[in-house]
Order: sequence, then C-alpha cells, then structure tokens
Amino acid sequence: MPTYIALLRGINVSGHKQIRMAELKKSAEALGFGEVRTYLQSGNLLFSALRGDPLRHAKALSARIASDFEHEVAVLVLSAAKLDQIAGAHPLWPEQGGDAKLFHATFLFEPVSESVFKALSLPAGPGEAAVLSDQTIFLHCPHGYGRTKLNNSYFERALKVPATTRNWRTVLALNELAGGP
Repeated sequence: MPTYIALLRGINVSGHKQIRMAELKKSAEALGFGEVRTYLQSGNLLFSALRGDPLRHAKALSARIASDFEHEVAVLVLSAAKLDQIAGAHPLWPEQGGDAKLFHATFLFEPVSESVFKALSLPAGPGEAAVLSDQTIFLHCPHGYGRTKLNNSYFERALKVPATTRNWRTVLALNELAGGP
C-alpha cells in the first residue's frame, strides 16, 4: 500500500488545538488507514492506504479530527513520492549540507502562480530568502524562524491560502520515515 504524510496545521501550538498523538493515531486507524505513525507533537502523521487520493484522505482526516477532538484543523496530505521530491529539491539548501534548523518549507494547501509570488514585497531580513516551487515555499532564515517575518502567517495573509510550515529537519525525517533516502 502507498505511504502518505499528513501535515496538520496549527495543532499543539501555544496550548491551542491540543491533540495527543496517541489519540490522533487511533482516529486515523479508525478511518481504515494502516501503518499509522506520528512524528513529534506538531501534527505529522504517516500512514498507508489502498486508495491514492491525497485530497480525499485530507478531507477524511479533517472531518474525523473535528468529530473526535472538536477542532477545525486544515490537513494537507502528500504522497511519499511527492515528499521525496520536495525533500530533494530545496533550492536554498547548500550541496554540502548546512544547519537544517535555518531552513524551512512552507506547504501551501492550494496552488499559487509564480507571478503572484514574485509580485510579493517579501519582508526578508538580511540573508533571508524564499523561493516558490510548485506548492512549497522553501525558506532560508539564517537568524532563526522565530525572528523572521517570512513566517506562515505572512504567507497565508499575502497569498490568501492556508499553509503549514515545517523545519527542514522535520521534512528530512518525515521523508526518511516514509521510505525516502
């Protein structure tokens, strides 16, 4: 069965939308997903499923979370192949590697055109960069994500689409857990 990665937006952040990972795992299993695993406490879920429609899986998970936990949570589901493609494509990640905590990926829930992204007046600080590729914004934040204005809230407001951000270590770890290199 194919492997999928679900990225939940905004759970367990600053005491809001609390969901225990063991309970989230049970909810996903109740939907019939197999090999369900969670990663960290920030809403990362790996699972296998017979049918390969990430959007359908995302809607089912979001509805189940609303039913089980009474939280409205946006869910983005990626195939393992798609995550592997993203993990190998960070245009700002140096070939020799780097400090993964300074790199991030903002996953957009809807497509955004390159022209719309390029029209933004990015509030980038010194050395910061953001590059759009497909539905992912790759970030380099040399002063830390907590200090940048290129954060999830900024991109959601500016692009008018929901988004969720993961640090690069998490992206690489999820890719490895999903069977990537």
